[in-house]
Formats: sequence, structure tokens, C-alpha cells
Amino acid sequence: MAVRLIESLSTTEALAGLFSDESVLQSLLQFEVALARVEARIGLIPRSAAAAIAAAARAAVLDAAVVAREAPRSGTIAIPFLRAFKETVRAQDPEAAGFVHWGATSQDLCDTALVLLLQKAQTIFDADLRRLETALRKLAQQHRRTVMLGRTLLQAAPPVTFGLKAAGWLGAVRRSRCRLAAAFADALFLQFGGAVGTLAALGKDGTKVAQALADELKLACPEAPWHSRRDRLAALVCECGVLTGSLGKMAQDIILLSQNEVAEVSEGGGDGRGGSSTMPHKHNPVGSTLALAAANRVPGLVASFLSAMVQEHERAAGGWQAEWPIVATVIQSTGLAVSFMAEVAEGLMVNPEHMKANIAATRGVVFAERASMLLGKKLDRNRAHQLVRDASARAVAAERNLSEVLAEMPEVAAHLRPADLRDLENPEHYLGSAEEFRKRLVAALPREAAKAKPRPQRTARESSRRKR
Repeated sequence: MAVRLIESLSTTEALAGLFSDESVLQSLLQFEVALARVEARIGLIPRSAAAAIAAAARAAVLDAAVVAREAPRSGTIAIPFLRAFKETVRAQDPEAAGFVHWGATSQDLCDTALVLLLQKAQTIFDADLRRLETALRKLAQQHRRTVMLGRTLLQAAPPVTFGLKAAGWLGAVRRSRCRLAAAFADALFLQFGGAVGTLAALGKDGTKVAQALADELKLACPEAPWHSRRDRLAALVCECGVLTGSLGKMAQDIILLSQNEVAEVSEGGGDGRGGSSTMPHKHNPVGSTLALAAANRVPGLVASFLSAMVQEHERAAGGWQAEWPIVATVIQSTGLAVSFMAEVAEGLMVNPEHMKANIAATRGVVFAERASMLLGKKLDRNRAHQLVRDASARAVAAERNLSEVLAEMPEVAAHLRPADLRDLENPEHYLGSAEEFRKRLVAALPREAAKAKPRPQRTARESSRRKR
């Protein structure tokens, strides 16, 4: 499906297709067909009616524009959708039309259709997240010895390795993937409660129909309907916010490292990617830019969803109706960030020589901490700090290396050997536990993955097997 122009920088083709009118209508039809089938099996409606409803759904050509135009009159797309679908059924079997949507309510239809869309979104997310993890793991391994400036408050600081930086990105992505999987598992629940969440219209068969319907749709069956209790969806939306924030952090790091005056990494090119309409020399980090845009967009949507959770009594006026566009945009924005950062990581070009050159350009002042620690073993720590601070200021003013200035200071030379000063500005010799931390991040099994996942209520089929 073609992405709408207005959404072209906020979704992927796969997710635009998932939330297209055709896909939404198919999810609504899927619910109605499944409901008719299980009610026929239980004996609540004629089997011929269920067959006619299923046949009509296969042949249904519903006008999404008409449904959308009429939805504001009823406050839900369910009513115009059901009106149109019943007419389709009636044209084939007038009696069967009366059994469409038997015992359900509008929110059952809409909530479950949304959950079915989320079920498909999870598959898209998981594939792209695993691509991203694989690419980051490769970068972390390849560049385990690639030294670069650490940067604090955007200022040059002691060295790190690019492998450690990539492993840090990896750790955050992996943790989010595990939490997101748990949130999806907790959100993929059937909604089926009838008018006020009691299924009174189905009498004693209400819970039996609910369990069978969940089985039919391959969803978990909740303890009770959740019409005005939106915590499960809220947790999923919040986890999308966390993931998008982590991807935004990675994107921003790459954008900053891609600046011409830094030039330590750049995104892969090809097919005019990252070009400018007026400046032929430009190679913009467009993948990271779009992921960062998503990270800027999603937090406000998360807040909007949380605000909409305050819903009245058994069914909401306003809160529930606010959710569909929020959830759709959150999922699409998060999915875009994951997809683009996977592509960026797979094609990222790293320039170790520029990284070394940028360390050298500091003339050793980023090793002031190291010099202070070495002197601090011989002198009063405050005195050592003062000496190195003075030396750093002189080195910057005279455009000389810190080690040279320190070597000329008698109080320093009396305590540090020439060999110590010669080695002072060797970045490979001041990495501390960087490699150990990198290995831990690459090998780590996130704590969330080790926890037992929420167990959905057993399906009726599983319960039967256990009894046997």
C-alpha cells in the first residue's frame, strides 16, 4: 500500500498497510466471523447463519469512506460498519443478518479489532528489532579496540571505544525488546463483555463464548472484560515510548558523530540517500533524523494515552474514543524508528582514523584525569589537581601537549617518570574496564527475559487436555 504523503516521514510501508482502511475492515470482519462461528458451535445461533456471515465477509466490499463519514454520528466506527455488513449478509441470507454481532457491543468489536492489528504489528517489530540487535552486536565486536573520545556535556573527555558505545546501544535495545514482548503478551487479550461487561445477553453461556472466541482468534482470554480499564494497552504504549527514546538516543549520537568537524561515523549512502535539494556535497544522516523525529513525537502521544485512561464507570465517554489514532501513531512511529535504526546500524561507516585524530587534536588535555590520578598517589590530591589544572590551561594557551607541559614542571617531574609522561596520552592505556563492560553488554541476558512471562488464561482446549 502507498503511504499517505502526510505520513511519509512517520511510518513504514508495512505499518501503513497494517493500519490502512482495508486492514482495519478485515480485522472488524475477522471478529464478526469468529463470533458467529463459536456461537454456532455452542448452539446460540444457527450454523447456517454462521456460514452465511462467513461467506458474506469473504465477499464483502465495504466502502470505508462511507463508514468513516458516518462514524462521527454514532461516536464509533462499529455502528456504520455493522450497518453495512448486515446489508451484505442480508443480500445473501436475510435471516442470517439478524445474528450478526449476537450478544456483543460496539466496543467489543473495536477493541478486539485493534488487538488483532497489534498482534500483526508485533511480528513486524520483532523482525526489525532482531535485525538491529544483530547489526549492533557486529559493530560492538568489530570495534572493540577502536578508541574514540568520550564526550560529557558535549565536551571532549577521556577515551572510550566505539565497541563499548555500540554495546550500550545494544543493551538498551535488547532490554526494550524483552519488555516490549511482555507488554505485547499482556495486551493481546480478547475484549468481549457485551453492554456493561457482564455478557448478560448470552445468559449462562457468556464465559463459554468468550473463551471459545479467544481460542478462535488466537488471543488470550482475560479474567473479565476490560472496557474502561486500559492498563494493558497503556503498558504497551509506554514501552513503545521507552524503546523510541533509546533509539532516539542512538540516533542523536550518530547525528553528532556525523558532523563534518567530527566525521567519526556516517550513514550508508546509495540511491540519493541523504542528499540535499541545493547542496550537492551533503550526505545527511536521514535514517537517524527520522528516528529522532519519532522520539520527539512519541512521548506526547504516550502522555495523551495515559490521560485518556481516566474513564467513567463501565464504558467511557471520550477516553476510549481518543485511543485509536494515538495507538496507531505510536505503533507506526516506533516501528519507523526501529526499521530505520536497523538500516542505519547495518550500513554504518566508522572512521577509526578520524577518531584517533580527534583524540590527538585535544593535545592530551583529555588525559588530565589520568595525570591527576598518577600525581595523586605521590602528592596531596588537591595539590595534584591544581598542578594538572594549571598545566592544562598552559597547554591549551600555548597549543602544546599536556605531557610536554607537565614534563617541564619541577614538582611534577620530581614524582612522575619520563616513561609515565610519555605514556600519558596513549588512549589504549586509559580505557579502564571498557572491554569488560562491552563484553557484559553483548553477552547479557536482560533481567526481564529471565522473568516468567505473564501467563494468559488457558484456552478451553488446553484445559481439556490437562484434565485428560
